[in-house]
Amino acid sequence: MQVQIQALLAAGGGGGVERGTTGSNTGPHIEVAKPAIFNGEAGKVGGFVTVCRLYLRMKMREATVEEQVFWVLSHVQGESVDIWKENVMEELEVGEMEYETVEEFLIVLKKEFGGGEEEAVKAAELRKLEQGGRTMEEFVQEFKWAARGSGYEGRPLIEEFKRGMNGGIRRKLMEAENPPTSIEHWYRRATALDRNWREGRREEEMLRKKEVGGGKQEQRQSLPRPLVW
Repeated sequence: MQVQIQALLAAGGGGGVERGTTGSNTGPHIEVAKPAIFNGEAGKVGGFVTVCRLYLRMKMREATVEEQVFWVLSHVQGESVDIWKENVMEELEVGEMEYETVEEFLIVLKKEFGGGEEEAVKAAELRKLEQGGRTMEEFVQEFKWAARGSGYEGRPLIEEFKRGMNGGIRRKLMEAENPPTSIEHWYRRATALDRNWREGRREEEMLRKKEVGGGKQEQRQSLPRPLVW
């Protein structure tokens, strides 16, 4: 079992981007980022699992479930996770534990190191988010990322989104004849309002520059011509 883990590490290397080859377990000519080593930190388990899923789907579709599980384990290292990893490897070796799919194993891993702590971390991040000077598109993407796994949904999720967005857009949507009723409606309509507002600002700035330029031209034309003797 240890030999298999070491072989996977040697073949896969560390984190980063690997160029695809034409082997049976890799997508041809596709670059896929590998996960960084996971050390058991609760706030990082969600991202680790997401990157593992992507890599396995893109590069290791034809690998056996056992090989996929070993590959994930090869990226789990650190004092706080080594004992857990050794226990999993022993249980797999003696047949006490089996997984029909690697997804089952990833769910177990996420529950083991995430649990309520990950949800609390994501919820705290969600409550701190504010749009500020960013576009609504940027704010919505970050908000969606923090909302996943935070435990917020429905009305509480909408209230957090309303709290974080800029006040002018929030007031326009709340005072609209048909205010949005779902979080997706809030995303779309807030993005459209923000985009229209920014476009209007750009047009006003262009008109202002034209007016200033026109005023200077007019001023130059109105100056008295010098007398010619």
